[in-house]
Amino acid sequence: MEKRVLGSAGLEVSALGFGCMGMSQSFGPNPGDRGQMMSLLRAAVDRGVTFFDTAEVYGPYVNEELVGEALGPVRDQVVIATKFGFAFDGKGRQTGLDSRPEHIRAAVEGSLRRLGTDRIDLLYQHRVDPQVPIEDVAGTVGELIAAGQVRHFGLSEAGARTIRRAHAVQPVTALQSEYSLFWREPEEEIIGVLAELGIGLVPFSPLGRGFLTGRIDQTTQFEAGDIRANLPRFTTEARAANQAMTSLLGRIAADKGATPAQIALAWLLARQPWIVPIPGTRRLERLAENLGALDVKLTPGDLTAIGAAADEITVVGNRYPEAMQRMIDR
Repeated sequence: MEKRVLGSAGLEVSALGFGCMGMSQSFGPNPGDRGQMMSLLRAAVDRGVTFFDTAEVYGPYVNEELVGEALGPVRDQVVIATKFGFAFDGKGRQTGLDSRPEHIRAAVEGSLRRLGTDRIDLLYQHRVDPQVPIEDVAGTVGELIAAGQVRHFGLSEAGARTIRRAHAVQPVTALQSEYSLFWREPEEEIIGVLAELGIGLVPFSPLGRGFLTGRIDQTTQFEAGDIRANLPRFTTEARAANQAMTSLLGRIAADKGATPAQIALAWLLARQPWIVPIPGTRRLERLAENLGALDVKLTPGDLTAIGAAADEITVVGNRYPEAMQRMIDR
């Protein structure tokens, strides 16, 4: 497995990571066989994946427990990333943002317990909290790093100004944000800032929540509990309009002897050597397909052609409903 380095402190991870959220929420009924999900995570390790992404809010809580138990026997071989930043009521329901220093410390204690580990390799602020100065957040994580509970600091969906302010207090190792041919906004400003500061980029939803695989169209029926049923980008009309993007990927995939998903991942991998996508899956065959992207080599000419063709396509629909959009720092 190819390795990549995130951040100036040298966090080495597999070139493709594994996003674990979907094993516990968001994409239809949760898998009934927990053991099957654990086996899949261990299969990823066997195939060279060393970078696994979870968060306290996934479930909430149960995803960290799953990841911790699955990876416990190989803990020293893997990098585990998790996140803080949401508040919960007494029944575990999300109630808003909370990145106060005391809440960060409590969240980390909970994550360490659920993961069954003595350190968090990469700790992200899940969403920027406008009520708490980012300097206070970065300083608190810096104290946790000094105490040995955390190794590296990350941000998620943070804007350029916030990244700079945080990095000035505690070096940021990675920014996790949505980035794919389905959502290229990071190219406008964020990627340049990351290159300047020596910060890695970890794209979540690198397959556009499954759309870029080519297996979703306007006839697709989403199951109960599937977040995509409520996303503007996945309305029937938007899906019909956005087939232009999957058609583009399909043409390139046919030429390269690959799948559309592999082309979408290979495109990200070729953008910068410090970009590490984290596709998620519940199925072994999709894990194998995703990892096959590492064997797809796109030339500079390929990248230019793909970019030019994608520039001609207008993706229809916002990626989140309005309430969720308001949580994005810009």
